[in-house]
Amino acid sequence: MDFPASLISTNPNIRFGKPCITGTRIAVQDVLTWLASGITNQEILEDFPELTLAHIRAALASPS
Repeated sequence: MDFPASLISTNPNIRFGKPCITGTRIAVQDVLTWLASGITNQEILEDFPELTLAHIRAALASPS
């Protein structure tokens, strides 16, 4: 699954350099943990309106 690289970024000054959703402090690992615990895409989007379905898909496709 391809996704725009601009959706995921790393910055050593944000979340200790963990891959994050660009423009947020939400780590890819956070999104994966939420999904693994049974939280649905819709629930994530409702709780974090700055995210889009494309962000969630990018987190799933991220090699990190």
